[in-house]
Amino acid sequence: RMVIMKQTSALPNLPEIALRRDAPQLRDIRASHVLVFHGEDMTGDAIAWHQERAAALRRHPRAADKPAAETVVSATLDGKLLVWAAWQPSASRFSQLTAARNALEILLKECPAEIAIVINTKKSEVDAAAGTALQCALVNGSYELGKISKKAPHAPLARIEMFGPGKAFGTARVRALAAGNLLTRRLTARPPNDLTPARYRKDIAALAKSEGWQHREFDYKNLKKIGAGAFCAVAQGSPRKDAAIVHLCYRPKGLGKGSPAIALVGKGICMDTGGHGLKSAKGMYGMHEDMNGSAVAIGILKAVSDLKLPVALDVWLAISENHISPEAYQPGDVVTALDGTTIEIVHTDAEGRMVLADTLTLAAREKPALMLDFATLTGAMISSLGNRMSGIFANDAIVGLRAIEAGQHSGERVVAFPMDEDYDAALDSKVADVKQCLMSGEADAIYAARFLSRFAGKTPWVHMDLSGYRCEGGLGGVSADLTGFGVAWGLTMIETQPAAAIAKKK
Repeated sequence: RMVIMKQTSALPNLPEIALRRDAPQLRDIRASHVLVFHGEDMTGDAIAWHQERAAALRRHPRAADKPAAETVVSATLDGKLLVWAAWQPSASRFSQLTAARNALEILLKECPAEIAIVINTKKSEVDAAAGTALQCALVNGSYELGKISKKAPHAPLARIEMFGPGKAFGTARVRALAAGNLLTRRLTARPPNDLTPARYRKDIAALAKSEGWQHREFDYKNLKKIGAGAFCAVAQGSPRKDAAIVHLCYRPKGLGKGSPAIALVGKGICMDTGGHGLKSAKGMYGMHEDMNGSAVAIGILKAVSDLKLPVALDVWLAISENHISPEAYQPGDVVTALDGTTIEIVHTDAEGRMVLADTLTLAAREKPALMLDFATLTGAMISSLGNRMSGIFANDAIVGLRAIEAGQHSGERVVAFPMDEDYDAALDSKVADVKQCLMSGEADAIYAARFLSRFAGKTPWVHMDLSGYRCEGGLGGVSADLTGFGVAWGLTMIETQPAAAIAKKK
């Protein structure tokens, strides 16, 4: 029996998925590109089209010490391109996603309109293997995502036919996760002359209307009036004065009144020149992606909304530019943040912690049960970890452990960094309550987290410094350089939030 799930407006640009529970004959598969996902301990006749795979293995220049079951091989048969890859249930989630992505890349590099996935594992493993393969196919099926060209782009993957999943296998979560990941990457890829703060705000408002999210804005004029001096210090450098803090609310039907919310906070710097601390040409190139933290928060919201999770979610987006101009803030300035903290400006290229300070204050005032913030904040984190993981800081030990576990379960790996109080002494200022940063730049990711912790207050809080948002050649399940890192992690954190913070439906 075949079950077909068609594309809906809530899941844009995702292919139709056809589920077939039976094992196919090759002639039954209409797609010309086929992935066979087989158990790592399966041999011989147990693997679909085993003779063809055995012949391909004999031609494969694999390392002598690498087991045949772990080798990805391909062959053409009856006009179809077949790829065999092993499902390894004991491997880490990151490794499972990487293996599936590597296998699918052989098929997807030809930009097919349709692919087939055959799950050829033990019954106890079929659903996990099917979900992994489907996730990687969905997040990589939008070919040339974000590219602007006079040439017609390759049409995205339109259909996936999957053979062999169990009767209980469902696609809702993996589709929601893929939709959130693709939305995050699509927003991040937009060039700065397109995604200005004004355009970004307009598009967010339209998205909120279509998705049924509550929406409000604190524009520059209003933020000046209420005393958000940290945010406005950065925003005043742009002649357009189109910066704003945008607040989105998700409240599903049936949610009990007074349910404690989870807050997501995202850095949305649409272009970062460094201000008076002007970046070099090399350093400034790509800085339109400095809004990725806000895109991650929106992507998580999209996934949660599509799944209709019974949780109250507030999203706070710090949207601005960091430009150089006669009005731009400058080293030595003292500004007053929304909570009354006075801040001595040391370096105008440390603008992210400034806009987040007032945004965290607004979010914390709503007394959320948990607060997660996302920001491409420091080069120090990239120096520490490279681009294959992201660093986190938590003001609560239990929440920090949950954050690490969420990284393991989602395949988006995170590393917990220290955030001890004795670091604060270096941020003492002679002219204000606190220095924005250190001039030396040492341990900058830690000092940035200590600075931000002042504005998170006592709310359980995790700060993610998104060093993994872009990785040359892809990362985990994503083949593209822009990874969408944080969406899967954030969704997992929300799903595993203790019951006291997730309201039950009536």
